[in-house]
Amino acid sequence: MLMQIPYLLVMLGVLAAALLVMFDRWRRGSFVFGAALIVGAVLRAFIPSSQAGLLQVRGKAFDVSVMATVGGVMLWLAASIDSLGTD
Repeated sequence: MLMQIPYLLVMLGVLAAALLVMFDRWRRGSFVFGAALIVGAVLRAFIPSSQAGLLQVRGKAFDVSVMATVGGVMLWLAASIDSLGTD
């Protein structure tokens, strides 16, 4: 169970993002989702593979680069798209 704590942290961020989107706070939800992926990338980069648990999908370089790229794109989208009067 202790090995799954990094995965659970990332999933809590994704759940929080989904709740924000569900309550019509899509920009905040996108930001939280991107931040959760960046946190996952950092955790995957610094936690040994033997303790990465479900954060480990492929090799460390692949996992970190994909999570960081998608997280960065989500953060960029959340910051760059006009809100059109929404939060």
